[in-house]
Amino acid sequence: MTTPTELIRNFCIIAHIDHGKSTLADRILERTGLISPRDAVPQVLDAMDLERERGITIKAHPVSMHYTARDGRTYRFHLIDTPGHVDFSYEVARSIAACEGALLVVDATQGVEAQTVANALLAMDHGLEIIPVLNKIDLPSADVPGVARQIEDILAIPMEERICISAKTGEGVDEVLEAIVRRVPPPRPGRPGQVRALVFDSTFDPYRGVVPYVRVVDGELRAGRTLRMMSTGVDYEVKEVGRFEPRPVPCDALPPGSVGYVVSTIRHPAEVRIGDTLTDAARPAPEPLPGFRRIHPLVFCGLYPVNSADYEKLKASLERYALNDSALQFQPESSAALGLGFRCGFLGLLHMEIVQERLRREYDCDIIATYPGVVYRVFLTDGGMREVDNPAVLPEVTRIEHIEEPIIRARIICHNEHIGDMMQLVMDKRGRLEKTESIDARRVMLTARLPLNEVLVDFHDRLKCVSRGYASMDYELAGYEASDIIRLDILIHGEVVDAFACLVHRDKAAGRGRQICRSLCEAIPRHQFPIPIQAAIGRTIIARETIRPYRKDVTAKCYGGDITRKRKLLERQKEGKKRMKQVGEVGIPQEAFIRVLKADT
Repeated sequence: MTTPTELIRNFCIIAHIDHGKSTLADRILERTGLISPRDAVPQVLDAMDLERERGITIKAHPVSMHYTARDGRTYRFHLIDTPGHVDFSYEVARSIAACEGALLVVDATQGVEAQTVANALLAMDHGLEIIPVLNKIDLPSADVPGVARQIEDILAIPMEERICISAKTGEGVDEVLEAIVRRVPPPRPGRPGQVRALVFDSTFDPYRGVVPYVRVVDGELRAGRTLRMMSTGVDYEVKEVGRFEPRPVPCDALPPGSVGYVVSTIRHPAEVRIGDTLTDAARPAPEPLPGFRRIHPLVFCGLYPVNSADYEKLKASLERYALNDSALQFQPESSAALGLGFRCGFLGLLHMEIVQERLRREYDCDIIATYPGVVYRVFLTDGGMREVDNPAVLPEVTRIEHIEEPIIRARIICHNEHIGDMMQLVMDKRGRLEKTESIDARRVMLTARLPLNEVLVDFHDRLKCVSRGYASMDYELAGYEASDIIRLDILIHGEVVDAFACLVHRDKAAGRGRQICRSLCEAIPRHQFPIPIQAAIGRTIIARETIRPYRKDVTAKCYGGDITRKRKLLERQKEGKKRMKQVGEVGIPQEAFIRVLKADT
């Protein structure tokens, strides 16, 4: 039976990481009868092994359910549970594009955190109705009045609109469901005579091909219809439509306002673009739906197969993976040391780590990841500009006028007593503090500008360390600024090895150079002659390590006698090693590249 548009409610759950989004989603599924308490497992919608292991949500998960309200009418809810980590903010943006309302979950013991602010502002920009929900009120340390005051002061949401709940025990969840019915508006009526559906996600099935996840805006989708992808103009026959309850369940039609999936004759992952519009091929809509902004990766690294014969397998795996993760971008590249591989773009380090782990687990790819870097803008003396994320393609120094690096605006929330440590951390990372705002009597929010390259590897770990685990951070790209970026070369036995080159700030070059030299000194085996390992900026050596040679005891059989005999043997050995040093080649094992190029070095 088709549900009237006025009885449909589309909403998502947004919050900072670990504030209880997935647990609240569990309680909502139980209250609406979609799952029974006997069959329930914690975090039902977090179906991925990585999500359960790490205790975080990585993918946004849509689910459809029925709810009979106190007014006696039965409503159809479409819920999308979203991630909380800053690296997966694109999943939140895609979910918001398919909804009219949002449950903003705030931990009553922790208060407003950095990602709470970011997600709330994102929902406000899209015009969603926001329902503030204070979770974990059953804990002794919960401060409901204080947190409600934070929500009003920071986000300008009135305190009277809050709902106090405990997602763990189920207290207050019924009030949340009634608030969804009363305060979340129904979808707008569709335009008559048109069929339009927004593609907000997709997945790949080896038997059924590409399966787009859609939000129907105008008209309805049925099996047997021929739909057109408006960005490409290609037509596809619909084989099946359905909803998520929470597993895919076929249905007769998806009416306006519905969220569901479409099984059609789409076979190749490249044919589907997130944010595209599906329309009726016989009567196409005159204009597509406004898609959401395209994601621009912030962090780049190279992914190479350990076995060069697996290149095609890695390529196919990345194509299928990118279908389910629109933020991942990749293009082929080659390395003299590692062979053929791909230059991949990510939204952050956690995103990069998750992609690599999923490629290893789900696609059985054995890969090497190079050291992460960012995209620099290189302005040339001839007036041109080139974007560079790989030191191998950096133009000659004589052709470069200046280089700009990406800058982020970070919001850091911490306790008052840690302000000094936070300011020192920001300055150590070449950043500057813009402003300080008090959240309450215990916490402050610092706004700082930082080079993105400085926060890639260890910034988050140091942030948690100096704040004893209490600080949280959210960031957004704030443009580019001119910086003294140079190419750091690594020389082994006097020869430059391009695979170890990197782009760093001049002030950080010496430390990075010493780190690479030490790693190589431990990874490269000893030879019969000394091997100098040097870090250089142009022709200037800034760091050096030397691998000591093997030395045969040529005087072992000299028992007594004239000392000149021993000296003659030692001099002969010395001359031989000198000749060997001139003509000898250094063998660099694969382990040395893995050790230096691993992302976590």
